[in-house]
Amino acid sequence: MTSLFISDLHLDAARPRVIDLFADFIATEANGADALYILGDLFEAWIGDDAGDETGDRVADILARLRRSGVPSFFIAGNRDFLLGDPWARRAGVTLLGDPALIDLYGTPTLLMHGDTLCTGDTQYQKVRAMFHAPAWQRSFLEKPAEERRSFAVQARAESQRYTRDPTHGAIMDVDAGAVQATMQRFGVSRLIHGHTHRPQIHRLDLDGLVAERIVLGDWYEQGSVLRVRPDGMSLDVLPI
Repeated sequence: MTSLFISDLHLDAARPRVIDLFADFIATEANGADALYILGDLFEAWIGDDAGDETGDRVADILARLRRSGVPSFFIAGNRDFLLGDPWARRAGVTLLGDPALIDLYGTPTLLMHGDTLCTGDTQYQKVRAMFHAPAWQRSFLEKPAEERRSFAVQARAESQRYTRDPTHGAIMDVDAGAVQATMQRFGVSRLIHGHTHRPQIHRLDLDGLVAERIVLGDWYEQGSVLRVRPDGMSLDVLPI
Protein backbone atom coordinates (compact mmCIF):
# COMPACT_ATOMS: atom_id res chain seq x y z
CA MET A 1 0.00 0.00 0.00
CA THR A 2 1.62 3.22 -1.22
CA SER A 3 0.40 6.65 -2.28
CA LEU A 4 2.67 8.73 -4.49
CA PHE A 5 3.13 12.50 -4.49
CA ILE A 6 4.94 14.52 -7.16
CA SER A 7 5.07 18.17 -8.22
CA ASP A 8 7.01 20.69 -10.26
CA LEU A 9 7.74 18.45 -13.21
CA HIS A 10 7.57 21.44 -15.58
CA LEU A 11 7.07 19.08 -18.51
CA ASP A 12 7.99 20.66 -21.81
CA ALA A 13 8.86 19.44 -25.31
CA ALA A 14 12.33 20.97 -24.89
CA ARG A 15 13.09 18.40 -22.15
CA PRO A 16 12.06 15.06 -23.68
CA ARG A 17 14.12 12.96 -21.23
CA VAL A 18 12.02 14.22 -18.33
CA ILE A 19 8.82 13.36 -20.19
CA ASP A 20 10.22 9.88 -20.80
CA LEU A 21 11.09 9.56 -17.09
CA PHE A 22 7.53 10.55 -16.18
CA ALA A 23 6.09 8.04 -18.66
CA ASP A 24 8.26 5.25 -17.23
CA PHE A 25 7.35 6.20 -13.64
CA ILE A 26 3.63 6.07 -14.44
CA ALA A 27 3.88 2.79 -16.35
CA THR A 28 5.87 1.04 -13.62
CA GLU A 29 5.67 2.25 -10.02
CA ALA A 30 2.51 4.36 -10.25
CA ASN A 31 0.70 1.49 -11.95
CA GLY A 32 0.76 -0.42 -8.67
CA ALA A 33 0.03 2.46 -6.30
CA ASP A 34 -3.08 3.23 -4.28
CA ALA A 35 -3.19 6.76 -5.72
CA LEU A 36 -1.11 9.42 -7.45
CA TYR A 37 -1.22 13.06 -6.38
CA ILE A 38 0.27 15.79 -8.62
CA LEU A 39 0.66 19.01 -6.62
CA GLY A 40 1.03 21.58 -9.37
CA ASP A 41 3.34 22.70 -12.16
CA LEU A 42 2.96 19.46 -14.08
CA PHE A 43 3.66 21.57 -17.17
CA GLU A 44 6.15 24.33 -17.78
CA ALA A 45 3.29 26.45 -19.09
CA TRP A 46 -0.40 25.92 -19.83
CA ILE A 47 -2.27 28.51 -21.87
CA GLY A 48 -5.66 26.81 -22.01
CA ASP A 49 -7.14 23.41 -22.77
CA ASP A 50 -8.15 24.56 -26.25
CA ALA A 51 -4.69 25.70 -27.40
CA GLY A 52 -3.37 22.37 -28.61
CA ASP A 53 -0.19 21.02 -27.04
CA GLU A 54 1.67 17.85 -28.04
CA THR A 55 3.19 17.41 -24.60
CA GLY A 56 -0.20 17.92 -22.97
CA ASP A 57 -1.75 15.36 -25.30
CA ARG A 58 0.94 12.77 -24.53
CA VAL A 59 0.69 13.33 -20.78
CA ALA A 60 -3.10 13.05 -20.91
CA ASP A 61 -2.79 9.70 -22.70
CA ILE A 62 -0.24 8.47 -20.13
CA LEU A 63 -2.46 9.39 -17.20
CA ALA A 64 -5.58 8.02 -18.89
CA ARG A 65 -3.91 4.61 -19.15
CA LEU A 66 -3.11 4.80 -15.44
CA ARG A 67 -6.75 5.52 -14.64
CA ARG A 68 -7.90 2.62 -16.82
CA SER A 69 -5.58 0.36 -14.83
CA GLY A 70 -7.57 1.27 -11.71
CA VAL A 71 -5.23 3.83 -10.10
CA PRO A 72 -6.87 7.20 -9.34
CA SER A 73 -4.88 10.37 -9.89
CA PHE A 74 -5.47 13.83 -8.45
CA PHE A 75 -4.22 17.25 -9.49
CA ILE A 76 -3.79 20.61 -7.75
CA ALA A 77 -2.98 23.50 -10.07
CA GLY A 78 0.35 25.27 -9.78
CA ASN A 79 1.50 28.72 -10.77
CA ARG A 80 2.47 27.47 -14.25
CA ASP A 81 -0.64 25.44 -15.09
CA PHE A 82 -3.47 27.19 -13.22
CA LEU A 83 -5.45 27.40 -16.48
CA LEU A 84 -5.66 23.63 -16.78
CA GLY A 85 -9.35 22.80 -16.69
CA ASP A 86 -12.07 20.20 -16.84
CA PRO A 87 -11.70 19.24 -20.54
CA TRP A 88 -8.08 18.16 -20.16
CA ALA A 89 -8.73 16.57 -16.76
CA ARG A 90 -11.58 14.46 -18.17
CA ARG A 91 -9.41 13.29 -21.04
CA ALA A 92 -6.60 12.36 -18.63
CA GLY A 93 -8.95 10.76 -16.09
CA VAL A 94 -7.61 13.10 -13.42
CA THR A 95 -9.64 14.50 -10.51
CA LEU A 96 -9.08 18.22 -9.95
CA LEU A 97 -8.64 19.29 -6.33
CA GLY A 98 -8.83 22.73 -4.80
CA ASP A 99 -5.85 24.37 -3.15
CA PRO A 100 -5.58 23.54 -0.32
CA ALA A 101 -7.10 20.06 -0.23
CA LEU A 102 -7.59 17.99 2.90
CA ILE A 103 -7.36 14.21 2.53
CA ASP A 104 -7.28 11.19 4.84
CA LEU A 105 -3.94 9.51 4.20
CA TYR A 106 -3.98 6.07 5.85
CA GLY A 107 -5.74 7.51 8.87
CA THR A 108 -3.73 10.77 9.10
CA PRO A 109 -5.48 14.00 8.06
CA THR A 110 -3.10 15.53 5.52
CA LEU A 111 -3.20 18.93 3.86
CA LEU A 112 -2.09 19.17 0.23
CA MET A 113 -1.07 22.45 -1.43
CA HIS A 114 0.96 23.63 -4.36
CA GLY A 115 2.76 25.87 -1.88
CA ASP A 116 2.97 29.27 -3.55
CA THR A 117 0.35 30.84 -1.29
CA LEU A 118 2.63 30.09 1.68
CA CYS A 119 5.34 32.38 0.27
CA THR A 120 3.72 35.45 1.79
CA GLY A 121 7.00 37.37 2.04
CA ASP A 122 7.14 37.63 -1.75
CA THR A 123 4.54 40.38 -2.02
CA GLN A 124 5.32 41.08 -5.68
CA TYR A 125 4.58 37.47 -6.63
CA GLN A 126 1.39 37.42 -4.55
CA LYS A 127 0.08 40.50 -6.38
CA VAL A 128 0.74 38.89 -9.76
CA ARG A 129 -0.83 35.64 -8.59
CA ALA A 130 -3.98 37.44 -7.45
CA MET A 131 -4.29 39.07 -10.89
CA PHE A 132 -3.82 35.77 -12.77
CA HIS A 133 -6.40 33.99 -10.61
CA ALA A 134 -9.07 36.66 -11.03
CA PRO A 135 -11.94 35.19 -13.11
CA ALA A 136 -12.16 38.34 -15.27
CA TRP A 137 -8.45 38.17 -16.16
CA GLN A 138 -8.70 34.48 -17.02
CA ARG A 139 -11.76 34.98 -19.23
CA SER A 140 -10.04 37.81 -21.09
CA PHE A 141 -6.83 35.81 -21.53
CA LEU A 142 -8.58 32.67 -22.79
CA GLU A 143 -10.48 34.71 -25.37
CA LYS A 144 -7.19 35.72 -27.04
CA PRO A 145 -5.80 33.73 -29.99
CA ALA A 146 -3.60 30.80 -28.99
CA GLU A 147 -0.49 32.33 -30.55
CA GLU A 148 -0.94 35.51 -28.56
CA ARG A 149 -1.35 33.49 -25.38
CA ARG A 150 1.73 31.44 -26.25
CA SER A 151 3.82 34.59 -26.73
CA PHE A 152 2.62 35.92 -23.39
CA ALA A 153 3.63 32.67 -21.68
CA VAL A 154 7.14 32.81 -23.18
CA GLN A 155 7.58 36.39 -22.00
CA ALA A 156 6.20 35.61 -18.53
CA ARG A 157 8.52 32.63 -18.19
CA ALA A 158 11.56 34.75 -19.11
CA GLU A 159 10.60 37.39 -16.57
CA SER A 160 10.09 34.70 -13.92
CA GLN A 161 13.54 33.24 -14.60
CA ARG A 162 15.18 36.65 -14.24
CA TYR A 163 13.33 37.22 -10.99
CA THR A 164 14.23 33.86 -9.44
CA ARG A 165 17.92 34.20 -10.40
CA ASP A 166 18.21 37.38 -8.34
CA PRO A 167 20.05 36.26 -5.17
CA THR A 168 18.31 38.93 -3.10
CA HIS A 169 14.99 37.14 -3.62
CA GLY A 170 16.07 33.77 -2.18
CA ALA A 171 14.56 34.13 1.28
CA ILE A 172 11.24 35.66 0.27
CA MET A 173 10.63 32.93 -2.32
CA ASP A 174 10.56 30.29 0.41
CA VAL A 175 7.52 29.67 2.57
CA ASP A 176 6.80 31.86 5.58
CA ALA A 177 6.89 29.92 8.85
CA GLY A 178 3.96 31.90 10.24
CA ALA A 179 1.86 31.19 7.17
CA VAL A 180 2.63 27.47 7.44
CA GLN A 181 1.67 27.35 11.11
CA ALA A 182 -1.53 29.38 10.61
CA THR A 183 -2.62 27.23 7.67
CA MET A 184 -2.03 23.95 9.48
CA GLN A 185 -3.84 25.23 12.57
CA ARG A 186 -6.79 26.42 10.48
CA PHE A 187 -7.27 22.94 9.03
CA GLY A 188 -6.37 21.13 12.25
CA VAL A 189 -3.62 18.99 10.69
CA SER A 190 -0.17 17.88 11.75
CA ARG A 191 0.98 16.99 8.23
CA LEU A 192 1.37 19.27 5.20
CA ILE A 193 2.67 18.23 1.77
CA HIS A 194 3.50 20.84 -0.88
CA GLY A 195 5.81 21.73 -3.74
CA HIS A 196 6.62 25.01 -5.53
CA THR A 197 9.84 25.97 -3.73
CA HIS A 198 11.98 23.21 -5.30
CA ARG A 199 13.59 22.62 -1.88
CA PRO A 200 12.86 18.95 -1.12
CA GLN A 201 12.98 18.08 2.55
CA ILE A 202 10.97 16.62 5.41
CA HIS A 203 10.70 19.29 8.10
CA ARG A 204 9.72 18.57 11.70
CA LEU A 205 8.06 21.43 13.58
CA ASP A 206 6.33 22.18 16.83
CA LEU A 207 2.65 22.91 16.43
CA ASP A 208 0.89 23.77 19.68
CA GLY A 209 3.17 21.40 21.55
CA LEU A 210 2.70 18.58 19.07
CA VAL A 211 5.26 17.28 16.58
CA ALA A 212 4.11 18.14 13.07
CA GLU A 213 5.69 17.62 9.67
CA ARG A 214 5.94 19.61 6.47
CA ILE A 215 7.09 17.67 3.43
CA VAL A 216 8.41 19.66 0.47
CA LEU A 217 8.48 17.87 -2.88
CA GLY A 218 11.37 18.32 -5.29
CA ASP A 219 11.35 19.45 -8.90
CA TRP A 220 12.06 17.37 -11.99
CA TYR A 221 14.75 19.46 -13.68
CA GLU A 222 17.92 17.41 -13.12
CA GLN A 223 16.14 14.30 -11.83
CA GLY A 224 12.74 13.16 -10.69
CA SER A 225 11.41 13.47 -7.14
CA VAL A 226 8.69 11.42 -5.44
CA LEU A 227 7.24 11.13 -1.97
CA ARG A 228 6.20 7.59 -1.15
CA VAL A 229 3.71 7.35 1.72
CA ARG A 230 2.79 4.01 3.28
CA PRO A 231 0.65 3.23 6.33
CA ASP A 232 3.85 2.68 8.34
CA GLY A 233 6.04 5.52 7.08
CA MET A 234 7.24 7.63 4.17
CA SER A 235 10.33 8.40 2.10
CA LEU A 236 11.24 11.34 -0.13
CA ASP A 237 13.29 9.92 -2.97
CA VAL A 238 15.15 10.90 -6.14
CA LEU A 239 14.36 9.33 -9.51
CA PRO A 240 17.53 9.45 -11.62
CA ILE A 241 17.31 10.21 -15.31
